[in-house]
Amino acid sequence: MEKETSNGPTQPKEKLSLSSCMSASYRYGSISSQPEDNIISSAETISPKRAYIAVAVLCYVNLLNYMDRYTIAGVLPSIQKYFLISDSTSGLLQTVFICSFMLLAPVFGYLGDRYNRKLIMVFGMIAWIATTLSSSFVTEAYFWVLVLLRALVGTGEASYVTIAPTIIGDLFTGTKRTLMISFFYIFIPLPILLVLLQLNPILGGLGLVLLVFLIPNPPRGASENQGATCVERTTYWEDVKYLLRNRSFVWSSLGVTAMAFVTGALAFWTPTFLSRARVLQGLTPACSKEPCDPSDSYIFGGITVGTGIVGVLIGTAISRKLRNRVANADPLICAVGMLSSSPCLFIAIILAASSIPGTYACIGIGETLLSLNWAILADILLYVVIPTRRATAEALQIMVCHLLGDAGSPYLLGAISDALSKVKPDSPDWRFRSLEYSVLLCPFIGVLGGLFFLMTALYIKADRKALTLGTVVSTTRFNSYSFSFVPFSSVKSSAFQQFTDGPN
Repeated sequence: MEKETSNGPTQPKEKLSLSSCMSASYRYGSISSQPEDNIISSAETISPKRAYIAVAVLCYVNLLNYMDRYTIAGVLPSIQKYFLISDSTSGLLQTVFICSFMLLAPVFGYLGDRYNRKLIMVFGMIAWIATTLSSSFVTEAYFWVLVLLRALVGTGEASYVTIAPTIIGDLFTGTKRTLMISFFYIFIPLPILLVLLQLNPILGGLGLVLLVFLIPNPPRGASENQGATCVERTTYWEDVKYLLRNRSFVWSSLGVTAMAFVTGALAFWTPTFLSRARVLQGLTPACSKEPCDPSDSYIFGGITVGTGIVGVLIGTAISRKLRNRVANADPLICAVGMLSSSPCLFIAIILAASSIPGTYACIGIGETLLSLNWAILADILLYVVIPTRRATAEALQIMVCHLLGDAGSPYLLGAISDALSKVKPDSPDWRFRSLEYSVLLCPFIGVLGGLFFLMTALYIKADRKALTLGTVVSTTRFNSYSFSFVPFSSVKSSAFQQFTDGPN
């Protein structure tokens, strides 16, 4: 059975394939004109115990991925002395890693919506282990090899980060899924401290074994459909068009981009910035040879861990408390977190020249407010995007947020610092000021991110209702039912009013 819907007077019609599955379960249909032989039906019973074990393993591997992401930041002053590289060249190490991660994410997102997600993650984990181990043996004469290996490391994270949240989304639903997602993202700040304590990422070998033996491959949409779902394959372009029409997804992705810019730049440059602040105040001498004093790295890592955990827990608790009363609570929490963190970060940067303790205090407050968003952002994507397109949505969001966010922010700030330092190239004080002025860009980007989340709050209620209710089409064909999601733009204005009145 086929039905045509209109997206409005100025948009072309889409053909929705509403063919049935040979079961009485709902089908998460996709916009497609593909024949019925492309429909796949699958079911797998996963016990609650196994689901919780799977989340624990996914959290552990997420810890390893982010630990590797911030490896360079933890020992940056020593790397600069060892390879004799400038600030802009140092920032390039993070930029090439994020660029490879960003470019590979859409590939793994496409594969993750169509093929065995567990096998894809295992492949990426093997590639990640091989490249990180190889980078440990690069000598000072082969800096370009280190850059190349850092680029290849992005393979592992791209394969994992795009797929792991969708597996959690298919194992749990409702407030329990929000809680599990918060556990998953609570591990984001932990790697910074672990890297600074120089724990070996060879722990990835254990993560690979756990992935192979303990992670299930649940049917897509299983949590919303009691363990069974039918998936109709669509083209990648159809998936992208669906996501671009999802206004909540678009605006929240822009907010994530601004957040990635700020967190990526601060995570990379803050230890070096504070080290130069100590030199300015005469608390420590300038580093003339490696290894440099890592005390600021340790302190910053500890603050990041503590505030990250507290922020994720507070954000999740507020979300669970307000969600049933305020339909757009989640993006509003994200907006408040971004907008209120920006003044704290601005003050922290200004105070660095005169008070290191004051700087750390403001950084702690600012990072706590930023961390309110981590778990909430992942949950927003899961409840405004249909299950068969979640991996693609994760991948596109990753690509955009890194392309315009933390892929370029470390290099951009380093380039600004290098350009400003040429004014007084021999002045240690000006070396601090040049980096200070470049880092001041971050709070203003944070304000922009807050505005993007406010825009998300305008649309999320309607988009979520459109996804949750969808269009249930009852058919007598094969004595079964089919369930197809249509773009929100096809919902009539009267339905829109009904969906948006009152709390979610």
